[in-house]
Amino acid sequence: MELGKEWEKALSENDCEKLLELFDDYIEGIEDEETLRKELERLKEAVVGCDDPYELAHEMAHVYAHLDDVESGIELYRELAERKRDDPEEYATALYYLADAYEHFGMPEKAIETYEELLRLEEKLGNEREIALTLANLAVNYDELGEAEKAIELMEKAREIFERLGDGRNHMVSLLDLAHFHYELGDYDTAEALIGEVLRQPREDEIEVNARLVEAEIFAGRGEYEKAFRALRDALVKAVETGDEVLGLVFETLVDFIEGLFNENAYETVAKNMESFAELFEDDTAYFFRAIAELARWKAGEDTKERFDELYSKVENEELKAILDEWKKPKLSLGLGL
Repeated sequence: MELGKEWEKALSENDCEKLLELFDDYIEGIEDEETLRKELERLKEAVVGCDDPYELAHEMAHVYAHLDDVESGIELYRELAERKRDDPEEYATALYYLADAYEHFGMPEKAIETYEELLRLEEKLGNEREIALTLANLAVNYDELGEAEKAIELMEKAREIFERLGDGRNHMVSLLDLAHFHYELGDYDTAEALIGEVLRQPREDEIEVNARLVEAEIFAGRGEYEKAFRALRDALVKAVETGDEVLGLVFETLVDFIEGLFNENAYETVAKNMESFAELFEDDTAYFFRAIAELARWKAGEDTKERFDELYSKVENEELKAILDEWKKPKLSLGLGL
């Protein structure tokens, strides 16, 4: 059946599962913004009647965001929550997705307000695990506002509940978040002790990756760059086994760390640590890290430009080349003209 006919049939039948299946192909085929907005309004009428509307609402919210209209996406979540108000369990679910949407689209104050309403409801319902998850989400959003001490207070409450319930995974995630919050306050010793507690226990690969990233933060905060690089390498090795999304996060973190060292003129530190990353790859990423080492030596005053150019020419990935292009630019400095 033609895509347009399938879409109309799914709309007329309120077939939310089919609408979700067709969503990307159908919506991407609409080029006119006015037509797209009208189609989203039609779809909204179907979504509010879905038994499980949240995945489709998520897709719609992202399209609205692409149209620079985040508010319309958020409004859909608010309407879904209002329709569930008479059923406490369903209303709790709707509040969670509304709060998550606020958080996702960079509105931590609104997220906190909604999570606090959810917390009051969860306390009435008596679901301890959901209470702990809501406390943890509140903590993350308070941290986003720079209120790390409040975040620690809330996350400690969540941690205690997870530990009491024997929820090992969420208990370790709470320890990771606590370590990050303490790091932000400059309490590196407490942060390191919390990471040590995580790494002493059996854990999922993703938990270990995140533990190593926080560990790298702590070492970098102390100026122990060699140890930070080792932690990032450990994270990268484990991320390769975990999946593309986690690998991308670690790679981005590593690149940001290297860029920070370039900005601090810590060229020697960069140069001597790149080979340990290059040897992890069999594609042109290896040349990328070796080129970074030669660029660092070149910026430090060594005659390595020719070697850098040779390695640069072997990097085929355009995104990696763009990073090198940016880093090889000379720094701009302002003179007083005196």
